[in-house]
Amino acid sequence: MNPPNIAYLSDISFEPGALSILPNLLSRFSILKPLVVTDPGLTSMGIVERLEIGKPAVFDQIESNPTEANAILGLEAFRNHGCDGIVAVGGGSPIDCAKCIGLLVHHPQPLSDYAFINAGLSKITGKNPPLLAIPTTAGTGSEVGRAALVSMNNGRKLAIISPHMIPNAVICDPKLTLGLPKELTAGTGMDAVAHCVETYCSPRYNPVADAIALDGLARARTNIIEAVNHGSNLTVRTEMMMAALEGGLTFQKGLGLVHSLSHPLGGLRGKRVHHGTLNAIFLPHVLRFNMETCPEKMARIASAVGASKPSHLPGFFERLSSQIGLPGRLRDLGLVREDIEPMPDFALEDHCSLTNPRPVTRAVCTQLYEDAW
Repeated sequence: MNPPNIAYLSDISFEPGALSILPNLLSRFSILKPLVVTDPGLTSMGIVERLEIGKPAVFDQIESNPTEANAILGLEAFRNHGCDGIVAVGGGSPIDCAKCIGLLVHHPQPLSDYAFINAGLSKITGKNPPLLAIPTTAGTGSEVGRAALVSMNNGRKLAIISPHMIPNAVICDPKLTLGLPKELTAGTGMDAVAHCVETYCSPRYNPVADAIALDGLARARTNIIEAVNHGSNLTVRTEMMMAALEGGLTFQKGLGLVHSLSHPLGGLRGKRVHHGTLNAIFLPHVLRFNMETCPEKMARIASAVGASKPSHLPGFFERLSSQIGLPGRLRDLGLVREDIEPMPDFALEDHCSLTNPRPVTRAVCTQLYEDAW
């Protein structure tokens, strides 16, 4: 039996003003013609000019939950402009899409062939153009993650997972999050919270990741309300970006049922539901389900967030979400009952169910969707 593999592979530059090192990173990775992958909102806000790398090729045709079609269009842009590297700027959507664009440069389509549930892990090689990631939100952790979540052409939101998907270098500049709207600060912040909670509860052995998860959770708990209410506070923004980064670093342990339930809803066509907001809704219900399976871990989570005892954690996170203005029910997101009906099967198949601390069944998924409705 092989021993557990504990590895952290990301090269991270973290501090206010770190964006200024981007030209040096381009030179270091011999990127002469970068494709900047971002979203339309950031383009309109002048993010490309803030990079100070001249006039690079730009691809920003990315939906709030990136799709296979987005990645194929990005691949065309990469080839049409003769690019030799990618700079991903934004939240999880541009970064995940950028990972898929880079994958398709030297891996034949369709993208769905590389999904984890389609045995895609073994098909992904290291033959990818260099990818630099610059997050502008504090939540997804995609900048240091080995996965990309993408809605395929058939409507399924699937994970593509490989160490070869981890960006070559990361710039975490908290100044880039100063203009983040309240609702996005709240949703992405709770995404970071869910990452830290779920990875800590994962049964995989990785004490290094456990320590990082608890530190990230404590930082998020201490600063998320202030970040939502006073988003110009750079100290608070820095703490939230570190919490998000730490949540991403702990992906090495795997996530859990919160994400299994959220992922398929993110693939709904014609509806935009924010992933972090979904996680905030599901987190209390999944904590109740997992509570008796890992009592010692629940006690440490309670200590990290200042809850008086583990059994109070579900209510604690429900109140926290309410305090920062997030909805508490799936029906508050514009979903209808018909949207939920096929979801238990998809949630059960999701890769995150494999590392939930308590075994997951279809009946469990059905009940938790109902509880969150």
